[in-house]
Amino acid sequence: MVKEAREPRNREGRMSLGEHLVELRKRLMYAALGLVVGLVAGFFLVDWVWDMLREPINALQLQGRNATLTYGTITEAFDLRIQIALFIAVIITAPVWLYQVWAFLAPGLTRKEKLYGVGFLAAAVPLFLAGVFAAWSVLPNIVRLMSTFQPSEDAFFLSARLYLDFAVKLMLAVGVGFVMPVVLVMLNFVGIIRGKTILKGWRVAILIIVLFAALTTPAADLWSMFLLAAPMVLLFFIAVGIALLHDRRVDKRRAAEFAEYGIDMSEPDLSEFDDDAESGKARPTRGKPRETNSDA
Repeated sequence: MVKEAREPRNREGRMSLGEHLVELRKRLMYAALGLVVGLVAGFFLVDWVWDMLREPINALQLQGRNATLTYGTITEAFDLRIQIALFIAVIITAPVWLYQVWAFLAPGLTRKEKLYGVGFLAAAVPLFLAGVFAAWSVLPNIVRLMSTFQPSEDAFFLSARLYLDFAVKLMLAVGVGFVMPVVLVMLNFVGIIRGKTILKGWRVAILIIVLFAALTTPAADLWSMFLLAAPMVLLFFIAVGIALLHDRRVDKRRAAEFAEYGIDMSEPDLSEFDDDAESGKARPTRGKPRETNSDA
């Protein structure tokens, strides 16, 4: 009896292009199924979420203003419910589709890269939700401030679709802004940028954060701008501190490794070489092997 020849196993675990496409299709299908289930669940939460989002309009009505949301077309109310349900589905099914992205990328990552990825997701998701909550907190102030530019005797009619787009874009923008410090830490951990480099740009970072907060809130609403900018500045400096501690630990480990080979990785004292340009002497370079005394 002749045994059939078996194809040799791929010991390195590499996949062909076709296998990658099959795996990608499977992960996309699982993510889509999760979104469909979340969309069905989102329909039961639409009324509650919509009531929360239009609370600033209700507050204007309690103040005696003629404020209301309008629907311009027959199908706009139905379209609006689908948009809200889809937004809810993306949020509540985030663990599902994030896991599918992770499951597709994880086989090609090293153990350290996997740890970094898990840490990034563990920090990014809560910070994104915190940014969404911060945007929702300042939304009433924005609506109330913008309504003051209209005479009190005029009606304050808003398109429901445009109001929803404004609220969702505001929450998404602030949520992404809260995640940016985690991105800086991630870039530092993979060795792309050092903590000192991030710290040197703190003035530019604060300027960008203030401009971002000013663009997402009305220019006259300084309180809302402060509520958005202050936690983002705090998160930036926390990210700088984490990056500096990580760089210090990495430098110590590298110095210990080079010390085993007699290489001094400490910063050289260059105070006595200020006139090297005139004398033509060469400065000592970092990483030069230590000179040993042969008589010792």
